[in-house]
Amino acid sequence: MRAVSKFKHKPWPPLPLSRPSSHMATVAESPTLIEHFTQYCYQRDLPRAMTAMEAMQRRGIWADSFVYSELIKCCLARRAVQQGRLIHKHVFSNGRHPQTFLINILINMYVKFSLLEEAQHLFDEMRQRNVISWTTMISAYCRAKMNSKALEALVLMVREGVWPNSFTYSSVLRACDGLWDLKQLHCSIVKAGLESDVFVRSALIDVYSKLGDLRNAMGVFDEMVTGDSVVWSSIVGAFAQNSDGHEALDLFKRMKRAGFGAEEATLTSVLRACTALALLELGRQVHVHAIKYGPDLILNNALLDMYCKCGSMEDANSVFTRMVEKDVISWSTMIAGLAQNGFSQEALKLFEEMKVSGTKPNYITVLGVMFACSHAGLLDEGWYYFQNMRQLFRIDPGREHYGCVIDLLGRAGKLDEAARLIQEMECEPDAVTWRTLLGACRVHQNVDLATHAAKQILKMDPDDAGTYILLSNIYAISQRWDDVAEVRKSMRARGITKEPGCSWIEVNKQIHAFIMGDDSHPQIDEINKQLSMLIDRLMGIGYVPDTNFVLQDLEGEQREASLQSHSERLAIVFGIMNLPKGTIVRVRKNLRICGDCHEFAKLVAKLKQRTIVIRDPIRYHHFQDGECSCGDYW
Repeated sequence: MRAVSKFKHKPWPPLPLSRPSSHMATVAESPTLIEHFTQYCYQRDLPRAMTAMEAMQRRGIWADSFVYSELIKCCLARRAVQQGRLIHKHVFSNGRHPQTFLINILINMYVKFSLLEEAQHLFDEMRQRNVISWTTMISAYCRAKMNSKALEALVLMVREGVWPNSFTYSSVLRACDGLWDLKQLHCSIVKAGLESDVFVRSALIDVYSKLGDLRNAMGVFDEMVTGDSVVWSSIVGAFAQNSDGHEALDLFKRMKRAGFGAEEATLTSVLRACTALALLELGRQVHVHAIKYGPDLILNNALLDMYCKCGSMEDANSVFTRMVEKDVISWSTMIAGLAQNGFSQEALKLFEEMKVSGTKPNYITVLGVMFACSHAGLLDEGWYYFQNMRQLFRIDPGREHYGCVIDLLGRAGKLDEAARLIQEMECEPDAVTWRTLLGACRVHQNVDLATHAAKQILKMDPDDAGTYILLSNIYAISQRWDDVAEVRKSMRARGITKEPGCSWIEVNKQIHAFIMGDDSHPQIDEINKQLSMLIDRLMGIGYVPDTNFVLQDLEGEQREASLQSHSERLAIVFGIMNLPKGTIVRVRKNLRICGDCHEFAKLVAKLKQRTIVIRDPIRYHHFQDGECSCGDYW
């Protein structure tokens, strides 16, 4: 550092342009030339450094390895690939073989330039390879998804007598595609005594969770003697990524109680857990913690996703408009969020703004646009984007895009066209595709096509209770009682029962769950009483329960009673009873909202002057003043 300061304040004269006239001149000028070269390298003056290096090459002199390492850093910073290759050629010229330290830096340079073949060639020619050489290559293989090559390199490394260190293991762990490989490596780590290393432990937790083995991930975490924020962040992320939001949030609370601060990665995982559980209030608290990190793009995208999926588009829009930096994920999240929450026209308008901004749409962006068209019944627009995806955006339509168009055609009553499109799909239709068609058949009462769609679903998923129930009800509405009996017989034979409807609502930072037919909630008697009174008032202004949405083998009064016990109704009434006036009633449920409950929620919102938001597995419904954001098109 002192040399750099000296060079900075006392500039050196320019290099002599003429070659020395004698050997004595070369010897005399060599130290000065190397000093010039050293100065330029440490000052990161790449053009002059390369000129000096050329002069050194002509004179047959070389600098210290550390000086070349500075020059290589300069090449990396400027993405100067050709200059990097010239350095490589220079340090190996005239039969020289540089120190292992410098060769490792050259290998790392090629890796960072994504020139893996050149890195491999240089690695293969090394006379002596140390742990850094091997670890650099193993890490490169992992980043290139060459997992088998990475594991093979680890074996060869040990055979050569070079023992892996914590950096080697934390890299190679990510090459494990299966639990067998992972457990073998885990054993090797324990034998090497590296299991307590922070980064190795964190990598073990990450990979166990990636492979779905949360029990062993938790086991690694529990072995931690002294705490570390990196390991805490890994275990919180592990459960959040595996859709166990409750455990992720419990671990986050333990982390805070243990005195560890939450960094961006941890907060992103916590936001993912809040998103999965639709915990808006907790998500807002996390937002307060996130503010101190400023314009962090990944964290802001996670906030945006959380607000969209919790149905709070006002908060989502506030985050989006204040984002200093937006990438394709930001735009796609907002477009999809608007579409799912019933604001399709706003979603399409935002898509136009995205194109003007210069951000290129990706697969997910186009899916969000088509979802907006589907849920708004915009047949012409949706078909246009589907037909022109390749030409406009260079994106091949995937199964999800086909699903949106099939849904769009089905909602418009064009069932034959939807069925034909399934047959013409470039990719194999899955059960979700056929379920989309089956749902359209229910709406339009096309029994024959429904039967065909149901058979296709049950070939792929023989235990899908929803398909059996839907097909049974379609048969019943058409008075095909023998077919109803056959469907019910098949269900009994396979031991299939309908998944009970469940709804959740957050009140005073606590989650309350309601399950159809479950009377365990402490306020259930008062809820049922208030619900009965509310239904009476609604019927007085014209509400008629639509019993087509319950099992068709019930009698009339039983059907109405069955509708009354639907979980979302219980959650709505509980929210009205316990939330202050003016507070939005937000409900999340595990099954698609039925048509009768949809009508019920519209009328309750108008009668009680409340905004009600219901999130089901398909979309979000914002009920206000007797209307729904979906426009009754869902």
